[in-house]
Amino acid sequence: MKKYNVVVVGATGLVGRKMIQVLEERKFPVEKLRLLASAKSAGTTIVFNGKSVDVDELTKESFKGIDVALFSAGGAISKEFAPYAVKAGTLVIDNSSAFRMDPDVPLVVPEVNHEDIYWHKGIIANPNCSTIQMVVALKPIHDRWRIKRIVVSTYQGITGAGKKAVEQLEGELAKRMDVEKKFPHPIAYNVLPQIDIFVEGGYTKEEIKMVNETKKIMGDDSIKVTATCVRVPVIGGHSEAVNIELEKPFRITDVTGLLRRARGVKLQDDISKSIYPMPIWSHDKDDVFVGRIRRDETIVNGLNLWIVSDNLRKGAATNAVQIAEEWIKQLKSKK
Repeated sequence: MKKYNVVVVGATGLVGRKMIQVLEERKFPVEKLRLLASAKSAGTTIVFNGKSVDVDELTKESFKGIDVALFSAGGAISKEFAPYAVKAGTLVIDNSSAFRMDPDVPLVVPEVNHEDIYWHKGIIANPNCSTIQMVVALKPIHDRWRIKRIVVSTYQGITGAGKKAVEQLEGELAKRMDVEKKFPHPIAYNVLPQIDIFVEGGYTKEEIKMVNETKKIMGDDSIKVTATCVRVPVIGGHSEAVNIELEKPFRITDVTGLLRRARGVKLQDDISKSIYPMPIWSHDKDDVFVGRIRRDETIVNGLNLWIVSDNLRKGAATNAVQIAEEWIKQLKSKK
């Protein structure tokens, strides 16, 4: 089996560390793993496949001989360094928002649009975590009944905001006065109806991402999407209440049967036993969990779903590694 030289940019962050874990768990064919981060984090060691790997400082020359680069160090770093990786012949899979809406960059969720990998020009974008889990669940429904409109409210865990967010929650719960603030308000015992900054119209950037990314990934600009994104004091896992309006009539049994067979989806929908998706059940798993499936009686062909997934895994690290796996399959198919 051919093996590949892989680099993780942002290796010491929450997503970077999870990428390393997922590469090992999925037995990705790594010949050599290189770990990169800021000068401040350089010198750290991280274990991969039983061996300690040093974290080096990211530079413009870091990509010589590298086949795949998994970027998770923020949009500014991606914009600065991804072009150097591409110039070196490296495939960049970027977890930031830097390239997601670039028309020349595929935005990929393998269960939904893996075929878009074919037209990459050196960079493939990993979508927003909240978008990924939603489209995995909705794409089979869209293909069967056509979605006209999506109304989504998210309940997003704090790991989506990074290490400082976790430290703020833990510090507040411990009643420490010296905790550094990641959020504009306390997060312990609280709910914040703001993720990212506000833009024109009163929406946040996170909400706009869900709107635009959903249309691009699903390949259908006619779908109407509106979102409200909320931060909740949960360490890991994002939950979403999703209401959709379909073009065609449906039966609930057909919806549940379709989702039971869908790639990447795990149905948890037995209300008689209080079985439904929860972040605590999704922790460190790659599935998108779907439940509370019920008809919306207020509109024609309306449907409600509750969707939960581990945002660090399927919402970030696992999806990026899956893209790399699909890329390898496509390389083999071309031979």
